[in-house]
Amino acid sequence: MKRQKARASKPKLTPEQIDRQVVADADVDSAWQRAIVVRRPKSTSLSIPADLAARATFLARLHRERKVDKWVERIVRERVEIEESAFTAAKKTLAS
Repeated sequence: MKRQKARASKPKLTPEQIDRQVVADADVDSAWQRAIVVRRPKSTSLSIPADLAARATFLARLHRERKVDKWVERIVRERVEIEESAFTAAKKTLAS
C-alpha cells in the first residue's frame, strides 16, 4: 500500500474572521472572481405536482381569487420580494 502525503490544511476561519476578510477585500477587484452574467428567460413555465395544485386551488378560492394561476403568481411574487429583501439586508450587514 502506498501512503498518501499529508496535505497541509488551511486553518479553519471563524465566521467573524471570514466577515472581516470579505469586508477588507470588498473594494479589491483582484480578490473577486469574474462577475456572473444572469439572463432572464423571456417567459418561464412551471409545473407543480397535482396534489400541490389542488391545495393551491383550494387556497385561491379561500382568498376569493378566481384564477389559481393569478393567486400562485401573487404568492410567488411576495415570496421573491421577501427573499430579495433579506438578501439585500444580509449584504448590507456584511459590508458594515
